[in-house]
Amino acid sequence: MLLSPTAIVLPGRLQRQVDGLAQALLQPDRSIDFSVPSEEPALISVDSVSWRIFKNPVSLLVGGIAAVLLEFGEPRVRDGVWQHSSFRADPLKRLQRTGLAAMVTVYGPRSRAETMIAGVVRRHDRVAGRTSEGEDYRANDPVLLDWVQATAGFGFTEAYHAYVRPLTRTERAALFVEALPAAKLYGATGVPASQEELDALFESMTSRLVASPVIFEFLAIMKRAPILPAPARPLQSLLVKAAVDILPGWVRERLELGASWSLNPVERALVRTMTSASDRLMLPSFPAVQACRRLGLPDTYLYT
Repeated sequence: MLLSPTAIVLPGRLQRQVDGLAQALLQPDRSIDFSVPSEEPALISVDSVSWRIFKNPVSLLVGGIAAVLLEFGEPRVRDGVWQHSSFRADPLKRLQRTGLAAMVTVYGPRSRAETMIAGVVRRHDRVAGRTSEGEDYRANDPVLLDWVQATAGFGFTEAYHAYVRPLTRTERAALFVEALPAAKLYGATGVPASQEELDALFESMTSRLVASPVIFEFLAIMKRAPILPAPARPLQSLLVKAAVDILPGWVRERLELGASWSLNPVERALVRTMTSASDRLMLPSFPAVQACRRLGLPDTYLYT
């Protein structure tokens, strides 16, 4: 099991202020209470590796950006998202919805997670079109669903591994297995279940991934969207570069993400400081903390 250092608990007033900011970002829909119903388990076990790494909002942001870059390298996924979502008009709201979906999938009570995923699948049934290259796509195409689920797992895993603490081979293997139940509910029935299967999928996608102006527009949006509090906003550019930096070299070459998108040693150290602190920061509004309460566990369960 992954063990975290002692939790960071901020002084009273500062704790409330930071907690309010975190809640606005992570739980824009206040109707979702991860602390109820009492004792209902999640899709993923509380003693899982996933519960440990998904509690870190900074590494999740980095991993999420990396995942989207991989997804947008596939033209059918790219245009399916870009043509049928509010990302360009309201990127923060879109990011909040996506982040909340991830929180519900990992920490939410099983019944709530299953209901949410079923709703996503129904909405995706209506999403279809043609890429700018003239290729037809459907959002619920199992091949595309496999790619989206695989890239999400890759992003979250690699961001934690690179910037928080190294994951062992056993922990990586566990993350693949833990992701399978939710992936199948989404319709990703062929999602990789091991590192070997993920490597094979990446190899099969080599000729599919292409550069696009959409990718660079997405990166520009991620730099300027009001994700972090205003005083910390300059750090967003570092987190965006950190996301590019964990992509495989051949992917960066295919997507034309050159050396200017790489972190230098000082920047990498700063990102690691941010993600490490985030891994220890315990706030009452965090879905991970609320979910522990639902299961009768102490707030500090995932931090000790």
